[in-house]
Amino acid sequence: MIDKTRRNSAVMTEGPDRAAARSFLKSVGFSSEDLTKPVVGVAHMWIETMPCNFNQRMLAAKVKEGIRAAGGMPVEVNTIAVSDAVAMGTEGMKASLVSREIITDSIELAARGHSFDALVVIVGCDKTIPAGAMVLARMNIPGLVLYSGSIAPGKYRGRDVTIQDVFEAVGAHAAGKMTDADLTELEDVACPGAGACGGQFTANTMSTTLEFLGISPAGFNGIPATHPRKAEVAVECGELVMHLLNNEIRPRQIMTKAAFENAIASVAATAGSTNGVLHLMAIAHEAGVPLVIEDFDRIAEQTPVLADLKPGGSYVATDVFDAGGVALVARELLKRDLIDPDVANVDGSNQGEIAENVSETPGQRVIRPIEEPIKETGGIAILRGNLAPGGCVVKLAGHERNEFRGPARVFDSEEDCFAAVQSLSIRDGDFIVIRYEGPAGGPGMREMLGVTAALVGAGMGDSVALMTDGRFSGATHGLMVGHVAPEAYRGGPIGLVRDGDMISIDVKRRTLDVEVSESELEERRKQWKAPEPRYESGVMAKYAALVSSASLGAVTAPSKL
Repeated sequence: MIDKTRRNSAVMTEGPDRAAARSFLKSVGFSSEDLTKPVVGVAHMWIETMPCNFNQRMLAAKVKEGIRAAGGMPVEVNTIAVSDAVAMGTEGMKASLVSREIITDSIELAARGHSFDALVVIVGCDKTIPAGAMVLARMNIPGLVLYSGSIAPGKYRGRDVTIQDVFEAVGAHAAGKMTDADLTELEDVACPGAGACGGQFTANTMSTTLEFLGISPAGFNGIPATHPRKAEVAVECGELVMHLLNNEIRPRQIMTKAAFENAIASVAATAGSTNGVLHLMAIAHEAGVPLVIEDFDRIAEQTPVLADLKPGGSYVATDVFDAGGVALVARELLKRDLIDPDVANVDGSNQGEIAENVSETPGQRVIRPIEEPIKETGGIAILRGNLAPGGCVVKLAGHERNEFRGPARVFDSEEDCFAAVQSLSIRDGDFIVIRYEGPAGGPGMREMLGVTAALVGAGMGDSVALMTDGRFSGATHGLMVGHVAPEAYRGGPIGLVRDGDMISIDVKRRTLDVEVSESELEERRKQWKAPEPRYESGVMAKYAALVSSASLGAVTAPSKL
């Protein structure tokens, strides 16, 4: 009778007919005794192109220690990652969102191909975090996700800085507000070591959601990358995954609809990245949970902003850790029943217990009491209208504007828009439109941090609005509308806008409209032709052919709903 903990791996390692497989595994150091134990994958994305994942080989070694101590056979898997910060503003940025699918698929292939019984995924940069949860939801074998941690803030002339400051400095430099020497001095100190971007940008937004979703052990993700405790919890993760395996606790038992709603509330309460919408939709898709973008609007409308975090606020992720962790957010939300306390965590606790047991640093001001919110409603909203019949996402934190009306300045690529910003040809009052940058049209749905940060750095963050069928970095702030669906490449109305058309946004009414008659739009639609694909072969062409709308999470897997 096969041991239930070796339900998958026994077919790979047991019996005379598996001698060749055992011989191969012994050649890299596994013993005959090892091959009688459950096989547990330890997947990570170490790569020498960014600080975000740079500590993951060390953490993987620690996770493996914990697995061995608890009776398992750990097998390490290394896959790819793409650095948003390095690729931003270049053609390479198109690879970023595509990498989420590749990472998910590659870990799945390694796990299926080698009959893993369980899986620990160590994640760091933006797309690796949802990918880790997606593969667990898809495979539904016992497992958990560990975030390798946030970077410490840099110090520039006596103040804390992050990569956001560098992007904004590029705009300030173009506007003549910073010298070459100033810019170099800032870039030299903004990122002091290992860890993902320090503000509540996409990485830390998704790290937060995974704790509220329950697939990451409570408090583990928030420990900074270079903190000594990070290595200790990595060992504990190795021990914990064996507990999950021994007790047959699977990801879909954890990732319920209530868990996703808790995760959405955490995005709203921390003024997190709009990418949280895209990625939670994708994870829910893999988990078979029926989530729609209106769920984000409904939950954000009733959830106050409690975290004073960059890009709109003052603090960074290491400050959250020092204050007591994201469980402080859970504690405050529970005061008004804004999250479900019964949602389970892989560590055996539930959200109510996690919130009850949080230890707050006296006098901290990073996470505010719910009675004193930074903003009464959450940091995102979902809009529709004649420009976005399939929906779009607007970030509300970091500015106070709920309405805007202005003439369209239309660009068919991010590069064209960035050149206009750098040449100072954008005018106050313009409504900037960047299109053909959606999931299929880009392809890859590039982030627009280069453009949005340059606008802020040039002093125009409060005088223009911007909409795109692409997406934004979590470091973006200002009145920016992303994920416009349908995208231009697939015939969406954003592709019909012309320079000078008046565009209006009304957040309270949840509308985004172009002031052009339906008959005129229909006439333009008859004249519109889809552009030629930007890639005719390779991974980008494959992605463009398969990817869904941003409103469905920009996934490439077949629907389970």
